[in-house]
Amino acid sequence: MLSEQSPRKALAVLRVLAAAPHRMLFLPGAVQLLVVMLVWLIELGGRSAGLGPVWQWSLPAGQAHAFLMIYGVFPFFIFGFLFTVYPRWMSGPPLPAGQYSAVAALLVAGWLLFYAGLLTSRVLAAVAVLMILAGWLAAFAALWRVYRRAETRGPHERLLNLALLFGTLGVALFGYGLVTDTAAVYSLVRELGLWLFLLPVVFLVSHRMIPFFSQSALANYLMVRPVWGPPLMLVCTAAHALLDLAGLPQWRFLADLPLAAAAWQHSYVWQFRRSFHARLLAMLHIAFLWLGIGMTLYSVQSLWLLATGTDFLGRAPLHALGIGFFAGMIAAMASRVTLGHSGRSLIADRLTWAVLLGVNVTALVRIAAELSPAHSALLNTAAALAWLLVFTPWVWHYAPMYLRPRVDRKPG
Repeated sequence: MLSEQSPRKALAVLRVLAAAPHRMLFLPGAVQLLVVMLVWLIELGGRSAGLGPVWQWSLPAGQAHAFLMIYGVFPFFIFGFLFTVYPRWMSGPPLPAGQYSAVAALLVAGWLLFYAGLLTSRVLAAVAVLMILAGWLAAFAALWRVYRRAETRGPHERLLNLALLFGTLGVALFGYGLVTDTAAVYSLVRELGLWLFLLPVVFLVSHRMIPFFSQSALANYLMVRPVWGPPLMLVCTAAHALLDLAGLPQWRFLADLPLAAAAWQHSYVWQFRRSFHARLLAMLHIAFLWLGIGMTLYSVQSLWLLATGTDFLGRAPLHALGIGFFAGMIAAMASRVTLGHSGRSLIADRLTWAVLLGVNVTALVRIAAELSPAHSALLNTAAALAWLLVFTPWVWHYAPMYLRPRVDRKPG
């Protein structure tokens, strides 16, 4: 009897998982949040203990970690979110389950194979990247179909399409670097992924959704979306990437200062202080605040480098963005989407609120590692451990929701 029921239960769970795109992609994304950092924590722990590398990577550990963080964690949540909202934003039909299920299958299989390749063979890792690239291409094709057929298109969708193209190019270039063993490619992959894909996508989604969510949660709220924000952001991020690639970090303040000012201005007009009337909304505002912090740190770093020729901030600005802004926004936005699309109340419970606060602490610890050279190894390891301590209960709390029907018994 048990053997007959098990396949039925598994099939029922699979049907629930495939009922909505965010379910299909947020679940592996949640797992990646833990696996990627667990792998890195083991590596850092070995170094801190003086044991050297715990295992032999088939490519440089730093390059693998950067690729995993930029292209292996956040895109699951990005695609799951965009598959959900693109049809709504442009008044189109929802994506067929077969399309987003295929994307999820390709990405999951590709990243599993990539982990195997990291520990065994560079060739296997390259094959895995091809599979990941196929998932990206399938995702872009699905979103492009919605965009092409839509009667109402806005600037957010146009710029998001461009950012997704840059992200896809970054994955392809990483595969090229693996096949040709061209180390110089990896810098380009990092710049494309961070400045022309990840930051633009998170900024654009924030620009579209934070005022909308604020209006629905706060009384007498005037929704403001500065029309100059997205184009300025794209110019600044592109200029930052070009200056980095040209070996001119001392001049990055020309791009970073305007973006920092824009980020602070957006937080102000979006009424950051009022957002604390609703914790789930405040989580979004707090995460976005880290964009202003990160770009201010980048500006200070660049100006100090121009004035003195020294760099005292290291990767502090990068991790202000990577942990504070990107990971914070994932915790905030994914929590909201998961609660709303599972039929639950849009209220951040104590655990959800604590997770967002924990992300902020993790960002501060990682920044402190750059400012304390004598304790950098210990603090870096502590930040990786803090990430796991923060996101493990979040995954434990939210992952089961993707495997269960909506509590209000509605479809999706």
